[in-house]
Amino acid sequence: MENIQSQDKKWHTRRRLLTPAFHFNILTQFMETFKSESVKFIKTLNDILEKKDSNGVISLSELIPRVTLNNVCETALGVCLDDRLDGDEYRQRISEVEESLLERLKNPLMGFDGFYYNCAEGKKYLKSMEKLHAFSSGIIEKRRELLSKEMEQEDMNQNDVDETNPYRKRRYAMLDTLLRAEKDGLIDHAGICEEVDTFMFEGFDTTSMNLIFALMSLALYPDMQRKCYEEIQENIQGDLASLDTQQLNNLKYLDCFIKETQRVYPSVPGIVRECTSDIVFGGKLLFPKGTQINIHIYDIHMNPKYYDEPERFNPERFMAPQAEKRHPFAFIPFSAGQRNCIGQKFALMEMKTLLVYVIKNFELEPVTRPEDFRFHAGLLIRTKTDIQVKIRKRVAT
Repeated sequence: MENIQSQDKKWHTRRRLLTPAFHFNILTQFMETFKSESVKFIKTLNDILEKKDSNGVISLSELIPRVTLNNVCETALGVCLDDRLDGDEYRQRISEVEESLLERLKNPLMGFDGFYYNCAEGKKYLKSMEKLHAFSSGIIEKRRELLSKEMEQEDMNQNDVDETNPYRKRRYAMLDTLLRAEKDGLIDHAGICEEVDTFMFEGFDTTSMNLIFALMSLALYPDMQRKCYEEIQENIQGDLASLDTQQLNNLKYLDCFIKETQRVYPSVPGIVRECTSDIVFGGKLLFPKGTQINIHIYDIHMNPKYYDEPERFNPERFMAPQAEKRHPFAFIPFSAGQRNCIGQKFALMEMKTLLVYVIKNFELEPVTRPEDFRFHAGLLIRTKTDIQVKIRKRVAT
């Protein structure tokens, strides 16, 4: 996760390296994986309903992270999880690392590496990071093997390839960019591990929380759920086998619903930025170069200056003309500026695809309500208890 905190030249180099990997044509290829994982998720839910003792209640906190981790591994990293790559263990190690980092922030003495890495908490952190790096290395090595085979096959079938579109030669992955850059001497194995760790953490955990709260909110607000369903029925005819990005883009109300979920429950509730030069704020307050500034995204999203009745869940606040009048930095679930989230389009496509499948197949009813849980302090917004909903098969209308 080192790249989350990387600075200056290192960050700019890595950003330029990875930006082409999120080209629209590449993201479009990921739709098939998102649909495939969504089909598997629907099957899982149907299997739960078919159990004799099933009451239809499911734990979103348990089921959703598996979907998003599979998605990020197969799309951005180009590998499928298997016995060599244990996703459940990876999620456990991520949780341990996050807890260790929070403990370090609580104690000023732990800010000194010499002290921290020799105490029990620091040793626990190093052990968890070792496991994470081993997982990342396993992904990298597996992709090396697959990439080599794909390139050999590509050479054999070169005459059959449409040369006008390089993105269609084979399925592309963000990790491929890094592996090619390694051959050119632009990054080493340790750097690739850093980027894989960063994208794994940011790519599956944040999206998991977005989806968990979106599904909970759909259950809480049946009228809004109905609007989403009707919009899907109107814009997507027949089954979902031919679902594409254009159809997703037509789902404007679902867009607003996702944004309102991100406003009320931002996956990353706060970020830190450092002043790279002296800044005078408001003509009065000086922030010297090197000052670290905490940006409380959760508080910005709940500020009545920008949102009427901020505690009320209202997707229509993101429709025109309300959204157009709002300050552009009043809604920043993916951060903002040059260090915004490079994978935000990836995440939104993934979220909309899964939500379309769930809404089309099931009606959601509330089990967990906001008053039932408390947030758990962390790098991401989490709850101390599982979030559950009740599902029942939807009768098409």
